[in-house]
Amino acid sequence: MHFLDQAKIYIRSGAGGPGAVSFRREKYVEYGGPDGGNGGKGADIIFEAVAGLNTLIDFRYTQHFKAPRGGHGMGKNRNGAAGKDLVIKVPVGTQIISDEDDETVLADLTEAGQRVTLLEGGMGGRGNASYKTSTNRAPRQHQPGIPAEEMWVWLRLKLLADVGLVGMPNAGKSTFINKLSNTKAKVGAYAFTTLRPQLGVVHHKNREFVLADIPGLIEGAADGAGIGDRFLGHIERCRVLVHLIDISSTDPVEAMQVVEEELEAYGGGLEDKPRLVALNKIDLVDDELAAAYARELLKAGADEVFPISGATGKGMSKLLDAVIEYLPAATVTERPEGEQEEADEKPWSPL
Repeated sequence: MHFLDQAKIYIRSGAGGPGAVSFRREKYVEYGGPDGGNGGKGADIIFEAVAGLNTLIDFRYTQHFKAPRGGHGMGKNRNGAAGKDLVIKVPVGTQIISDEDDETVLADLTEAGQRVTLLEGGMGGRGNASYKTSTNRAPRQHQPGIPAEEMWVWLRLKLLADVGLVGMPNAGKSTFINKLSNTKAKVGAYAFTTLRPQLGVVHHKNREFVLADIPGLIEGAADGAGIGDRFLGHIERCRVLVHLIDISSTDPVEAMQVVEEELEAYGGGLEDKPRLVALNKIDLVDDELAAAYARELLKAGADEVFPISGATGKGMSKLLDAVIEYLPAATVTERPEGEQEEADEKPWSPL
């Protein structure tokens, strides 16, 4: 399945149905009168966040969404049917942005099941029966119904993850996420093996969190170098970032500074987000060299350095312990004392 995190679509709500102009003409009714019904309400445009979606690829092939209009009013005081609301399902984490300035966020869907009515359908028009009065026995006026609303909007997906994984290409991010989760991220001995964000669920000490891996950053990514920095939007919602540095690179300190500068250039609050620096691939060097590089990173501004090996898993537990300190406390439902013991002692019965 292709990954797409941005799409532009056209939406239009349903117009209200017009009211009817009608009069009773029954053979054995001496006095007739107006009996035109009201028009039906037009359908709304509703966006709903659903679980199980992680791409906007469907909106590449379907870009126009038009809700049905309300039904016409009819004679015999029959009102028009209301249009059925058009529900557009999007992934959790989708932002709806105005096309006028490409900045105004009209809605931010961050929870599964969340619904937002973006455009309301027009009200149906009044039929001539509603205009009847004691002095106006045969009105012919009616309302045509409220017109539909329409607009172009941008859909931008920002994946929901607790922890974001950043670093330069070949820092070992794909190996790292594959080691901790069931993700099948591509691993290769060349730059930019990761071309789209990857999500993985990590379990550690009875805790569970979502880890996001994004394409690597190089110097000048904010100006479009490499893959650019557009994918950084997927870690804006993370609680903490894990900065992975390859110990076998030419200069780990320079690698850390390059990524830090790109995060600051991107903005979006990433420059102020807490970061954990992980010195990766320590299985390729001796302990003395790893300790020396760790001291250099601390002098360069890192708060704490975690020497790890994504391939062997060495040092990963300590890093994950630090990660879960930034996550909200887990809610554990405890059993009343003695309840578990009584349940265990009770003999099994099929009834």
